[in-house]
Amino acid sequence: MRRTRILTAVLALAAGLLSGAPTALAADPPAPKLAADTYTWKNARIDGGGFVPGIVFNRSEKNLAYARTDIGGAYRWQESSKTWTPLLDSVGWEDWGHTGVVSIASDSVDPNRVYAAVGTYTNSWDPKNGAVMRSADRGASWRKADLPFKLGGNMPGRGMGERLAVDPNRNSVLYLGAPSGKGLWRSTDSGVSWSQVANFPNVGNYAQDPSDTSGYASDNQGIVWVTFDESTGTAGSATKTIYVGVADKDNAVYRSTDAGATWQRLAGQPTGHLAHKGVLDAKNGYLYLAYSDKGGPYDGGKGRLWRYTTGTGTWTDISPVAEADTSYGFSGLTVDRRKPGTVMATAYSAWWPDTQIFRSTDSGATWSKAWDYTSYPNRENRYTMDVSSSPWLTWGANPQPPEQTPKLGWMTEALEIDPFNSDRMMYGTGATVYGTENLTNWDGGGKFAIRPMVQGLEETAVNDLASPPSGAPLLSALGDIGGFRHTDLTKVPSMMFTQPNFTTTTSLDFAESNPNTVVRTGNLDSGPHIAFSTDNGANWFAGTDPSGVSGGGTVASAADGTRFVWSPEGAGVHHATGFGTSWQASAGIPAGAIVESDRVDAKTFYGFKSGKFYVSTDGGATFKASPASGLPGGDSVRFKALPGGKGDVWLAGGAADGAYGLWHSTDGGASFTKLSNVEQADTIGFGKAAPGASYQTLYTSAKIGGVRGVFRSTDKGASWTRINDDAHQWGWTGAAITGDPRVYGRVYVSTNGRGVLYGDSSGGGTTAPGPGPDPTPTGACKVTYTITSQWSGGFQADVQLTNTGTNPWTGWSLAWTFTDGQRLSQAWNTEAAQSGSTVTAKNVGWNANVAAGASVSFGFTGNRSESNGRPAAFTLDGQSCTVG
Repeated sequence: MRRTRILTAVLALAAGLLSGAPTALAADPPAPKLAADTYTWKNARIDGGGFVPGIVFNRSEKNLAYARTDIGGAYRWQESSKTWTPLLDSVGWEDWGHTGVVSIASDSVDPNRVYAAVGTYTNSWDPKNGAVMRSADRGASWRKADLPFKLGGNMPGRGMGERLAVDPNRNSVLYLGAPSGKGLWRSTDSGVSWSQVANFPNVGNYAQDPSDTSGYASDNQGIVWVTFDESTGTAGSATKTIYVGVADKDNAVYRSTDAGATWQRLAGQPTGHLAHKGVLDAKNGYLYLAYSDKGGPYDGGKGRLWRYTTGTGTWTDISPVAEADTSYGFSGLTVDRRKPGTVMATAYSAWWPDTQIFRSTDSGATWSKAWDYTSYPNRENRYTMDVSSSPWLTWGANPQPPEQTPKLGWMTEALEIDPFNSDRMMYGTGATVYGTENLTNWDGGGKFAIRPMVQGLEETAVNDLASPPSGAPLLSALGDIGGFRHTDLTKVPSMMFTQPNFTTTTSLDFAESNPNTVVRTGNLDSGPHIAFSTDNGANWFAGTDPSGVSGGGTVASAADGTRFVWSPEGAGVHHATGFGTSWQASAGIPAGAIVESDRVDAKTFYGFKSGKFYVSTDGGATFKASPASGLPGGDSVRFKALPGGKGDVWLAGGAADGAYGLWHSTDGGASFTKLSNVEQADTIGFGKAAPGASYQTLYTSAKIGGVRGVFRSTDKGASWTRINDDAHQWGWTGAAITGDPRVYGRVYVSTNGRGVLYGDSSGGGTTAPGPGPDPTPTGACKVTYTITSQWSGGFQADVQLTNTGTNPWTGWSLAWTFTDGQRLSQAWNTEAAQSGSTVTAKNVGWNANVAAGASVSFGFTGNRSESNGRPAAFTLDGQSCTVG
């Protein structure tokens, strides 16, 4: 996972945003008793999206496996559904760093027990120390042992390991390899308490970049793996022989033969590389080691594979290729526990043309490759790949040979053969978990089938969210994989945003009165940093950068989509009419300001920088500083203007050592009133008003009544209801939040590594049921069919269906006939199908309930010839509707 994923959290930390201390506000009233609602939480499905550096199978129970991520927690495999279950969603705001998992260990003596070493950064970016989490119920609940040092789940070297290990004979004994020169640590009471192994001789000395003043790349990567030789112990007694890997190119491997009482450097070992992994085949008496010249997970130009014979002390270079022919290091390493002598390894840092996987069935004497050249640049693969469940893994690319799409992977530091099934293998990449269930086809000359095995594991970092009033219900701006347009929250979108494909999208917005117009900005190594869409984000085209732009920054669309204001990195605030072909510098507003638009007045834009609020009433050409005072002094602020309310602005943010909370303006930012009942707030969003309410529902990630959580208000902030709970906290949720303008109670919450969460109230009766039998509506109906855009050979239309009767619907199915040969191609907010000229559009789960007098909307794109006539009639389960 690229380092861009850290920036949101780091900026917040720099401002003191993540401090757990309450804001010092003498005028605040006593903390009120909080109301609460019961919500059902799910991920908007993306499936993966981040680096999976570790996969661990339990050695004594079939189908029990765990995966760790660098910033998104840990997961347990569910064999019945072939999905992953998140295990660390209970990590709260103040402990956000504990969503980074540097190692995980499953107890083979008691498979109910699992341990996770947690902590995201070893430098100042993470203010808290690391911890070892322990569970006696497979991660359903946890207890924590705090450590006197930090751990680095998102630091360089995080793909090495595993650093945490349970003694396979005496499971009350655990070892943990620490970074930062803190050495080797041991617990003898099942992880309750820890002490340093004082006589371990080497704390490591390798750092990726010793000159890095931030402390990120200059940290000593320390002790990187622990491996037990289970054959040297008996049940109940400590294992005698233990191997430990150290980030030291000259002294990489140590061994104890007396259960950790003494330690020695392993004699005769190779030097010049780091040992990323040490995996023992106890039956044959071989310790396999994967070496690289760098710590990874991105870098590594040379590497070797070695085999150490434990009985004789003999070292054998078993590398599948000569070192001169490598441009990568080795890391992913596994043995087949059911077929001794079968070993596999990955070229983890082979970025081009693809990663490589090697397999040997004779203990490393000979090897075969997952792919090889026939005649360059043509390749022959031993595998097939099917990414239809996660189609975005092709990246929309069309590479030239020898590159292929989808790629076999990159950053492939996790590779495991199921100890109970020689045909099943899983491996982690920088974007997903791949796997196969017919691996042994490799050995017979056939092809094994690779597919994503990642459903349920959601690991994107979210920078911005939008839920337009029509079109797709959710647009997202994400780190590393750009962002998505979700037409169905329960399905993986076919592709991320492309043309251009930003590595990270930093900001997005839509035109409030014309939601087909969408703009996004982001980071790209070479190319434009802004893109536009005229079909609600389905298709994009690049804009033009003003001079000096180096990053995406923030962007705002006018309410009618006729103009835009952009505050990019590397250049000051700019404005443009049309789609950004000619940008002009904005006056009166400092560079780096956050920008937003009024959602009613197309010429009004807002900005914020360093405690000052700015207003433009001429389309962003000039800004004036507002006289408003008392706003947060730093830049950890997010603000939004209310849809449908001119000059109605809400602002959240601040820091614990200054102004911090939620402010409201009803005069376009000329003045702000601080809400006295909100101690801290970091996001603000709006959703559909509650039944009987005239003002839109507010949502925020905040501290209210002394409690950190996600809150909802249906009365303009006068009172608040907590809608998450202690089991659903997801670490840091301070980047973005938005309600759904079409579904009361629905909220979309950003996380820094757990993707986009969406919640529906299950206590207030607002959750729509799942699809079921299509009941016959008892009320009358009205249909408004609008062609929103059309082009040569295609068109887009929106349909609004209104219940004009007196009884509610609990499901709906609308039909019509195309008269000019139109063909449906894609639909959103509905399950639509076409048979001949007849189209049937049914509700999806969340929009089944339609109250009397209420409406539901959906949209679609289609193909057409010259004519594109509107349907003349619509029927709702055989009942004719009025056509508006």
